[in-house]
This record gives sequence, C-alpha cells and structure tokens, in this order.
Amino acid sequence: MKPSSSSSSSRLLEITVISGENLLDNRKQPVKKNAFVNIKAESSTCNAQTTKMDKEGGSFPMWNEKLIVDLPMHARHLTMEVQCKASSGIKTIGIAKVPTSDFTGGFLPEDYLHFLSYRLRDGKGEKNGIINFSLRVKNAPPQSSQSAGCAAAYSRQWTTAPVGMRSSYNSSSGVVTGMPVYPGNFSGNITNLMANKF
Repeated sequence: MKPSSSSSSSRLLEITVISGENLLDNRKQPVKKNAFVNIKAESSTCNAQTTKMDKEGGSFPMWNEKLIVDLPMHARHLTMEVQCKASSGIKTIGIAKVPTSDFTGGFLPEDYLHFLSYRLRDGKGEKNGIINFSLRVKNAPPQSSQSAGCAAAYSRQWTTAPVGMRSSYNSSSGVVTGMPVYPGNFSGNITNLMANKF
C-alpha cells in the first residue's frame, strides 16, 4: 500500500516489515495465525499502512513486505502495531514506538538503510515479542561527502550496535527500547542479541 500524498513537510519512509518473534496471545498462548502489522505516524490514523496477514507463521510470522509511510517532519516517533485476526475479532499483540531520532539526525545520512529490531509491549507495558524491519528515508536531501564518509566508516566499524546506541524505555511516554542490527550481522540470531541487552 502507498500513502495518498507527500510533501516537503514530511519524510517518505520505505519500510520493509521482515518478521516477528515470540508473539503471544494475552502473553500466555502462542499466536496461531493471521498476524499483521499496522504502521502509522505517532497516534495518527491518517495514512496508516498495513501488511498482509501471515496465515502460517504462527508466533514467528514472516511478512517481508515493503510499505511506504508518510511521516510528518514534526513527528517524534513511528508506531508499529502487531495484531492478529481471531474468531473473536482483531486482537492487538503489541506495540513498538520507534523514535525518529533512531533513524534521522546524527552523522548518518537520512537515506541510510537501517536494520532494526524492537521489543513489543502490550497494553499493560509488558514485553510481548519482537518485530524486525528495515527502514530508510526515500526523499532525503542529498548527502554531503563528509556524511557519506562517516556512514561508510560507521558501517565498517560496527556489525551490531554498541550498547550506547539504544533508546531507553520510558513507561510514561510509552517509547520502547530499540536495538539496531546492521546488515553485516543481520543474519545472526536477533533474539539472542535482544536477550543479552535486556
């Protein structure tokens, strides 16, 4: 799905929703099927994008679906909500709020391809699974030669994010901890990385 429009007052994000891990229904039973992901800017329902349902992956769904999301420049975070369709209706499994500072600003160019894994939280703020995805800004301004050099050096130096590059979970704001995972080590065991850091 594609958003209806974009402008200079917004960022156009290319997000590939890759997979989920350890998704539980009410934090008790593994999700059986029909998991999908909604992506939107903060609490807005406008231009929300949704993946297809994974009908066979159960609590470890695989989507590998690319979505284009229009994110206003003033937005402080991106909301990723994992849900599943059951006989009783649509259930929310968990939500991750991705701070825009995790993929904009700093010395990396905005069009840098980020591979990220986030802990999902249920309505009570309890941990309930992980979502894995990649993200880059499509309409980023041209990068300078200096920022390009920094990005290249950064890619060579790190295969996984250092401990300092995390966003702390704050129960009052609902922002969850993010663990960036870069291409050189993305094929590794993401669950073990997350477990070691939390």
